[in-house]
Amino acid sequence: MDIHSIKTAARENFAGSCRVCPVCNGVVCAGEVPGMGGLGTGAAFRHNIEALAECRLNLRTVHDVKRPDLTCRILGLELDLPVIGAAIGGTALNMKGAMTEQEYTEAVVSGCRNAGTISMTGDGPNPIVFDSGMAAIHKEKGWGIPIVKPRQTEKIVELAEKAAAAGCPAFGIDIDAAALVNMTNAGQPVGPKTGKELEYIKNHTTIPFIVKGIMTPDEAEACWQAGVDAIVVSNHGGRALDYTPGTAEVLPYIAEAVKGKMTILVDGGVRSGVDVLKMLALGADAVLIGRPVIIGAVGGGKEGVEFVLDQYKAELHAALLLTGTAKVSDVPVEILW
Repeated sequence: MDIHSIKTAARENFAGSCRVCPVCNGVVCAGEVPGMGGLGTGAAFRHNIEALAECRLNLRTVHDVKRPDLTCRILGLELDLPVIGAAIGGTALNMKGAMTEQEYTEAVVSGCRNAGTISMTGDGPNPIVFDSGMAAIHKEKGWGIPIVKPRQTEKIVELAEKAAAAGCPAFGIDIDAAALVNMTNAGQPVGPKTGKELEYIKNHTTIPFIVKGIMTPDEAEACWQAGVDAIVVSNHGGRALDYTPGTAEVLPYIAEAVKGKMTILVDGGVRSGVDVLKMLALGADAVLIGRPVIIGAVGGGKEGVEFVLDQYKAELHAALLLTGTAKVSDVPVEILW
């Protein structure tokens, strides 16, 4: 298996829902929601890519870093690399059925575990999305993190209890899906949450609570005040609100506000191990990847996901060596130009 064969198979299986472009930058698929593109003009998707591209690294090779440490501890989990599979759902709608929901979640949850890390799983108006994620997690004896839509607060608590009962190490909500029309149309309303509502969820759950979709320092502070354990700096892959900045643009300001108080995760346009290192230097504790994992799964199943993550691991290892960075848990901002 190689990346070329994975991408070739993925391109065929996607049947046009994703072109598997040489550079995954949101240009060709702009406005294709449902689908794999960014909302509206696709600007938010493109801004993720452009913001990371603007970050440059200082090449350093006169140092004593010989064997950089890629392992990290996130929310009590020991991971072989600071990369987590992002929560993805709705394969029938967004991927033209390239895989069933169950096939996809099993590939990602198992592939991530085999690569030494963990995956999040998704939620949607059809119960099969959440249930398929939980089934895949059950197969891996609780090794997965369910992320649910910002539903009514009591429903979130109910689903969090299911996650805890399954042995999941954490759960979360993707609050950036607060305006998701297909959820409301299906009689499952979603919406923003107040700090008090976040505090209520935290106080009525027994495992760490993640809030995904934070893009401003004040909302990061509000999550910390509510007792949230981790945030994900995210604009929903450019699929929630057009014209938002790239996550790499806002991450340093959010890190300045809450670094050390809570776990900071980030997604958005991460396409290589070098991009992972950039995000760590900007203030993240670990990084989520979505579309590259999707391509790995659609093009090669769990082995494809593992291959993609192993590639990230190799690229990150080289980037650490070539910036004189000893460990991913302590990446200085000075490695950025």
